[in-house]
Amino acid sequence: MTEDADDGSASETDPDLEPIADAVLEQANADAPLAAIVDKRRTETAIESLRAEDVYDESRRVREDGPERVALPVTEPPAETRVLEVVRQLDPEPRNPDLEDLLAERGWSDGDLEAAPGSWAVIGSVILVTVPEDCPDETAVGEALLELHGEADSVLADEGIANDGTAGTYREPRTRLLAGSSDTETIHTEHGTRYGLDPTKVMFSPGNQAERARMGEVVGDDERVFDMFAGIGYFTLPLARAGAQVTATELNPTAFRYLLENAMLNDVSDRVDAYMSDCRDLTGDLEADRVVMGYYGSSDGDSEEAGTRTDEAHEFLPDALEVLVPGGVVHYHEATPESRLWERPLARLERAADAADRDLEILEKRRIKSHSAGVEHVVVDARFD
Repeated sequence: MTEDADDGSASETDPDLEPIADAVLEQANADAPLAAIVDKRRTETAIESLRAEDVYDESRRVREDGPERVALPVTEPPAETRVLEVVRQLDPEPRNPDLEDLLAERGWSDGDLEAAPGSWAVIGSVILVTVPEDCPDETAVGEALLELHGEADSVLADEGIANDGTAGTYREPRTRLLAGSSDTETIHTEHGTRYGLDPTKVMFSPGNQAERARMGEVVGDDERVFDMFAGIGYFTLPLARAGAQVTATELNPTAFRYLLENAMLNDVSDRVDAYMSDCRDLTGDLEADRVVMGYYGSSDGDSEEAGTRTDEAHEFLPDALEVLVPGGVVHYHEATPESRLWERPLARLERAADAADRDLEILEKRRIKSHSAGVEHVVVDARFD
């Protein structure tokens, strides 16, 4: 045997060893983690569904499986999510959960890392990040975020919302491409609702996710809802998916186009009547059991004293009450200074009730998110008899 080894004859596989090698390989395959194969265009929808099933493996990266398919890491075969097949991943890639580690690998010092972003939002296949002013290399941040989120294709610097002129009225986002694809149109999925949008053209606030989901829970079947500031369907879609008949108005032509497309995307076109118009133009022809006022003007701060802003949400309260049936509910949104919670929004609702000679009952008060320094985005649910 030694001689055979010396002259190379032992390089041929021993027939007696083949069953052992096959058994070892079979065991290795059996221990490999699972991945669910889906069409690439369904990536975000499938991830949301897998997370809802509690089988999505956050510790591994999403991998491409050819030009039109992706492999989504799972802990066990999904029972409810539609997938093409479930396979074993022989070479899984762990997801690095730490942006600072990735930037350190790119040569960032401890001082540099102090200027790294602390948070960001993933909207479909697009990452939105606010870049600190003293960030040493925003391109490196963008590339590291793409590595961190294997399912993402683009990274945008989030520079807020336009406040001036038509752009301010339409609340157009201000963004810059940091890394990845310049094609930023995507589909974002939340709690089963699908939002088609381009984050460079229309606003989308991840911080409003819980409120969007709540709208689908509070509405009753066949309720008549008036969404006065519909956007791309932020509240309209979960309301309609829950069975409501929604009249939705939106001035921004780009957002209105997405509103129509999203109604079709979510199979609720028959329950959404959409108008590209000022909401006040429809009030004489409507009756609603519920009115959603998800807009609070184009700036923050205490404008009532400053007198410098127009088209604030409270200015539309008389129009909302004009269409609201007795016993109906208004969901009134406002950007309120911390120093005036909850006095200012409640006072505005009370003045509107008095002017309309209607009784007011406050059902719920909720903080949605921080709007800006010292200013909170809040919503008040109010019943008017």
